[in-house]
Amino acid sequence: MRIVRHSLSLVVALALALVAMSAAAQDGVINAPGPEALRFTGVTPCRVVDTRNPNGTFGGPAIQGGTSRSFPLPQNSNCHLPLGSTAYALNVTVVPHEPLGFLTIWPTGQPQPGVSLMNSDGRIKANAAIVLSGTGGAAVSVYASNTTDVVIDVNGYFTPVNSSNLQFYPLPPCRVVDTRGAMGLLGGPSLQANMERDFPLFQARSCNIPPSAQAYSLNMTAVPHGVLGYLTVWPAGQQRPLVSTLNAPTGTYTANAAIVRAGSGGDIAVYPSHDTDLVVDINGYFAPAGTGGLSLYGLTNGCRVLDTRQTGGAFNGELTVDVMGSSCTVPGTAQAYVLNATALPQTILGYLTLWPDGQQQPVVSTLNAIDGATTSNMAIVSTTNGSIDAFVTNPSNLILDLSGYLAP
Repeated sequence: MRIVRHSLSLVVALALALVAMSAAAQDGVINAPGPEALRFTGVTPCRVVDTRNPNGTFGGPAIQGGTSRSFPLPQNSNCHLPLGSTAYALNVTVVPHEPLGFLTIWPTGQPQPGVSLMNSDGRIKANAAIVLSGTGGAAVSVYASNTTDVVIDVNGYFTPVNSSNLQFYPLPPCRVVDTRGAMGLLGGPSLQANMERDFPLFQARSCNIPPSAQAYSLNMTAVPHGVLGYLTVWPAGQQRPLVSTLNAPTGTYTANAAIVRAGSGGDIAVYPSHDTDLVVDINGYFAPAGTGGLSLYGLTNGCRVLDTRQTGGAFNGELTVDVMGSSCTVPGTAQAYVLNATALPQTILGYLTLWPDGQQQPVVSTLNAIDGATTSNMAIVSTTNGSIDAFVTNPSNLILDLSGYLAP
């Protein structure tokens, strides 16, 4: 497996960028929650922005380093997002022209928050995000510290409560697919290049996914057999969309969160550009409103819950994070958090796992950084007491940024 070795100048640049964001996050930015409870509607994944394409509202040019650009997502008629969309479930992919210190996404019209979505040493990377819509036609804004192309795919949207949108139901993190295991519907063999494979997630009996689930909150981890150009996930039974879920151009283990609408028989479909194994973990699902269902409350500005570089430094093993007791605005009614986790390994990091405090550590992972690179991933993590637990296999610093919470 190819290991990426960073130059000292790149490591210093990334560290300085992250330190600057940490300072900005502590400079009194108001992190007020959105005014309404929001519920979800899933869509077939659709490409809404691609700055690699010719000039236009949703195309080029690339975002120049040190600048931001706004995108009025509902105005892209190809994706059929309603003007009333209050938040979006997105997959954001960077195609950097140089090492990218950080990229941030937030609701247009709000101050740029002192948090980041992802960093890159120059390779193509993707990260999921749930982002409130802003002014200018329900737009989102994107800032890049260094010049990069940006691709944004949409998996669904959130709107105020109505008779048809869906609530979130948290589950204890649970492994539903592992193609490295024995042959089976949710096991081996490995995925073959340029071939679709469907997975019947309801068959994962130990994960307790009910038939009412209409969309899944998943963590997808690719274990490539070499280079993996891209992997796409979508509802089974539909034509494969021209989108991607994650990229692993160096062949390293790569994870990305994904909210995926259930397809035919409740199945999801997966397509890789190259041979790879795949691990899929679930942390919740979306279904019609009912007992135990939660709604989304987004933050107009992201808020930094944790930065171990500013507290005890790198840790190894387990760490409990008091989210409700942090400086972020989180009420006691919150039963799950929408977080962006960024690991900064000291050397390598086998994996990071996040789960509800007070529960046994599950056999799942949130992200991997076996090449030692700064790595980010979105995670929806439930809670029963306002805290969550984090575990790392190797010494690492950890940053947790909050973009919203889920509550009754």
